[in-house]
Amino acid sequence: MGAITLCMAVSILTSCGLDIPKETPSSFETLAVEESDIVLPMKFSAKLKGEADVTISPQTSGQLMKICVTEGQQVSRGQTLFIIDSRNAQHELESAQANLQAAQANLLAAEAQANSAKLEYESNKNLYDKKIVSSYMLENSKNNYNQALAAVSQAKSSITQAQAGVNRAKVNLGFCTITSPVSGLIGEIPVFAGDQVTPMTQLTIVSGNQQMEAWFSITESIIEAGMSQGMKHSDMTAHMASLPDVSLVMKNGTEYPYKGRVTSITGVVDAATGSLSCKATFPNPDGHLFSGAQCTVVLPISRSHVMVVPQTAVVRLQDKVLVYKVMPDSTAKAVTVTTADAGNGKDVIVNTGLGVGDRIVAVGANNVQEGQKVLFPAEKENKK
Repeated sequence: MGAITLCMAVSILTSCGLDIPKETPSSFETLAVEESDIVLPMKFSAKLKGEADVTISPQTSGQLMKICVTEGQQVSRGQTLFIIDSRNAQHELESAQANLQAAQANLLAAEAQANSAKLEYESNKNLYDKKIVSSYMLENSKNNYNQALAAVSQAKSSITQAQAGVNRAKVNLGFCTITSPVSGLIGEIPVFAGDQVTPMTQLTIVSGNQQMEAWFSITESIIEAGMSQGMKHSDMTAHMASLPDVSLVMKNGTEYPYKGRVTSITGVVDAATGSLSCKATFPNPDGHLFSGAQCTVVLPISRSHVMVVPQTAVVRLQDKVLVYKVMPDSTAKAVTVTTADAGNGKDVIVNTGLGVGDRIVAVGANNVQEGQKVLFPAEKENKK
């Protein structure tokens, strides 16, 4: 009864001259694969380190009298950090200075005696020439003069040794005041005033934070790709200079405002990981970067003549990656491809499986089936 009613309704509408809308199949959105040049942002996990992280240890033993800084404090090069009991070192210096004064007095006495011996020798030599004194007296005065000269030489040697003792004592006294060799931040201070310290005691670490180093690993294949045009390993310095500036992304996802440069690539590949250690150096004028922090280095790598397609054109089935290629009869054929991330969140790079000029389903590939017709000719408007 319902079917009869529907047929009658259609007959009536037709007889009244009304057009019934026809269902027109719609084409899938497609694109022709082309080659293009892109910049691929490659990301590497990195760890920050101060350009001059210095372990501070005493160079002499003694009691730690004063800690002049606090943990996390910014210090300048040459600023006093710790003071060790200097009384023994001061006594050693005073003793060394006394020895030097005694050696200097001995030299004066030896020089005076040498002058007297010289005058006596010259006088006897003159008298000997006149046959007034014997050769014995002449030889005796000559020996006395030589002995006096030897005493002067020994006194000068004693002064040199005494001066060296004074210099050592001054250095040891200087060791009692420990200053920072670099400008940077004070790390943990595991000692307290009153502790006995030795050259084996670690007092703290000063992280030289004017420049920060981000250390990361890069695969050998990436290095070789950058050196594929006949570059020798000896040209690595020039290669690093040609690399673009790198960015730094902090652990919370924010991008560091200053760009850095790749300043070091080790020449030894890690046999376990097949990677090389790299270092990117970043300026740290505001002191916002801290040694030991985890971050991400973003290195923009330029790639030429690559096929880039939208992610909406890719279908992933278990371990396969498919793209639907539009055949001459407008049907879809599943093609297995290999891809790489383009780094922009919306595209992928097709390495194999497609060729330039191939037309593929760009949007809605997940809804396509093998052999399905995906392109339909547009219906022409009837001319009156």
